[in-house]
Amino acid sequence: MLAAVGQPVPNTEHAVSVSLPSWRATVGYEEGEEWVVSKMKTGYPRFFIHLSIQELQSEILKLHGKPGEAVMLWPTLLVARRCQKFFHDKVPDLSPDLVHVLVLEPVISKQRSQETVSSGLAAVFFPKEYFSTAKQVWQHSGDGISSRRAEFCLKALRDGFLKPAAATPTTPKLEDLYTKGPRRYQRPASQQANNLLPQTTTPPNASTNSEPSSQEKATVEPELKDYAQFVEERFGRNLNAKLASQAKLAIRRRISGCLKEDSDLDHALAASANNCDSRQKGLRDTDVFLFPCGMSAIFNTHRILLQLGQQTNGDQPKTQKSICFGFPYIDTLKILQKWGPGCQFYGFGNSDEIDDLQKRLEGGERFLALFCEFPSNPLLNSPDLIRLRGLADKYEFAIVVDETVGNFININVLTHADVVVSSLTKIFSGDSNVMGGSMVLNPQSRYYEGLSRLLSQPDVYEDTYWAEDAVFMERNSRDFISRSHRINHNTSTVTTLLQNSPIVKHVYYPATSPSRANYEACRHPNGGYGGLFSVTFHNPAQAVVFFDRLAVQKGPSLGTNFTLASPYTILAHYTELDFTAQWGVDPNLVRVSVGLEETSELVKVVEAALEEAAKVGV
Repeated sequence: MLAAVGQPVPNTEHAVSVSLPSWRATVGYEEGEEWVVSKMKTGYPRFFIHLSIQELQSEILKLHGKPGEAVMLWPTLLVARRCQKFFHDKVPDLSPDLVHVLVLEPVISKQRSQETVSSGLAAVFFPKEYFSTAKQVWQHSGDGISSRRAEFCLKALRDGFLKPAAATPTTPKLEDLYTKGPRRYQRPASQQANNLLPQTTTPPNASTNSEPSSQEKATVEPELKDYAQFVEERFGRNLNAKLASQAKLAIRRRISGCLKEDSDLDHALAASANNCDSRQKGLRDTDVFLFPCGMSAIFNTHRILLQLGQQTNGDQPKTQKSICFGFPYIDTLKILQKWGPGCQFYGFGNSDEIDDLQKRLEGGERFLALFCEFPSNPLLNSPDLIRLRGLADKYEFAIVVDETVGNFININVLTHADVVVSSLTKIFSGDSNVMGGSMVLNPQSRYYEGLSRLLSQPDVYEDTYWAEDAVFMERNSRDFISRSHRINHNTSTVTTLLQNSPIVKHVYYPATSPSRANYEACRHPNGGYGGLFSVTFHNPAQAVVFFDRLAVQKGPSLGTNFTLASPYTILAHYTELDFTAQWGVDPNLVRVSVGLEETSELVKVVEAALEEAAKVGV
């Protein structure tokens, strides 16, 4: 049964998507119409702050906020500092004292030999009229806390296990905020990991010297209940830090290619870490880094490349722009434009634009990195990675490829990239109930040594992937390979049907794209063309009827185990339709992510929608 307006998709507390079941509902959401907005129980996590996070924000504001303030919650102090820095860059007239950070730490009452999951928070307070500024960091960086972490911290706060750090960090110099906080404001790495991250060691004793408020006194005193008991009551006996670290290892092995078959956790842990050469020679699971979501992987890759550029350029500031090649998912372009020195945008991503890039390079222009998707979302174009690789090698810029839509079961882009990023939220998970992202370093890249060195530093890379999210992601991804093959088959069948329809104007799909040769150059011999396609119609009204009558779930996201559709341009670019049109993105484009349903049933669903759409204008 299709979900009603504003209901989670799927019907679970931590759903990644939300139901916007009609074209009218999607427009109503974008217009802020009450009949839609009032029914929103959830939304895509980087755009809609989950209700559990909102509840935690409210509690923290009551306890620690000032009148007129709002708060945004981050997993660590370093992440919070980047939010602070964005405020200072984008709102320079705002007094630095009005954007301040409070670190909340878990209060551990007793030592236990068993490793115990823990989490703290870093809260950034700011004048509430500047909420949209903080929301940009939340949306674009993807580094905010997850809904499961929020649930954990909310209970810890109410039970008296989450309190302000004894020493409140002072405001750092603004020039130190972008890539990392100054060392004098950082806690020792081990203490920071224990207090703010869900990592692998038993947290030390902690206490607070501050006098509790009357509201805090009403909570359960920490001394009356052991922290490990609190964690057990929250999760049950099965989740501790060791299990979380094992889950993350299994995820990294699947991504690196060390694990090439459907398997449970025990099998994944027993797999060899030295059998990953199918993706790239010398690749190991230690070359895979996990993030809270795919956009976080992109944001942090850009951030760390900027830092590497600063180091290799000595004392002189690095002013080289990055390149966004091809029309991308919205936030990638925003990251490159809003952080760092700016972006050269090649929205078509075709050979003519490579010609232009080559002329710029031959004329002396230099760039930090080129970011692209393979294939792109939503037009499913594949850039010429071989030609781009040649330019990158000659003129020394990095190539970062987002393989989310293609996925490494179908394609191998790592051999042509320096870094490969992906949203694990999508087909790697499939269940649409947990977020995650990954960064994979190419061990053959000229940047490998420098990036590896930076990523080994705790003040540059922090594993902020919440323990419970990792456990769900590992379980969801066990049958990732077999699901990918089935979805490939379903999508190929459905796109063939659409291409044969007289009312269809264009089907965007790697197998039928003008850039197919570029896709084939990276496709595995047994790889398919992925589970995503977009479709446009000769009559815009037919697109509306097709979408409304298509009997599948409707909402944001992709790569779900169930078929999911959206009027993508309306949903992602409603306020910039003229901009998208100039890059060939039709305002009435319908994007469909194909699921695991029986092929014959999917065909019937699409045929029925086409039949209704064909009646328009008759």
